[in-house]
Amino acid sequence: MTGAEKHPNPTVDAHSPWVVDVARELLRRPGQMKTLRRDVPAPEGFGLEMIGVPVGEPIELDLRLESVMEGVLASGTVDTDVTGECSRCLEQFTEHVGVDLTELYAYPSSVTDETADADEVSRIVDERIDLEPAVRDAVLLELPVTPLCREDCPGVVSPDPDAWAFVPAGEAHEKIDPRWAALQEKYGGAGRTEN
Repeated sequence: MTGAEKHPNPTVDAHSPWVVDVARELLRRPGQMKTLRRDVPAPEGFGLEMIGVPVGEPIELDLRLESVMEGVLASGTVDTDVTGECSRCLEQFTEHVGVDLTELYAYPSSVTDETADADEVSRIVDERIDLEPAVRDAVLLELPVTPLCREDCPGVVSPDPDAWAFVPAGEAHEKIDPRWAALQEKYGGAGRTEN
């Protein structure tokens, strides 16, 4: 089975800012290199449930595109700002994310194309490479599933001074069944109680 039969009719949008034409400078010329520096606006869905790159936020690509025997190797860095909701205090926050990217785009009918499944390697289609899926994967893998505005975030601020988060260290904060409250008063206890 040839690569074309395994991966029928792949297409890329030639007008997308994520797509790079490699025909003239890199295609089938091992050893040739091209640098690519561009800011690309983030498309929709570039994140997880609680954190992600806002739509339209610039994603800065600083890449080297190198022609190798099996295709074109894209390597370099991706930088952007992400916006999230803290999983402890529920406040919005923004932070910078920088990731390294290394992705091989295989030539049609190359050994890599012939031996790899459709989702195992990126491919050169119509003499172009589409950087978006690789960049998306690299950024998503860098994002935390439970984001925090800062490592020592205390959580939701409560107006109740007896709230759980504000009990001094070493003291218990437990709710005592009112039927047992008299025993607690008579014999005392180590913790603060809540009725």
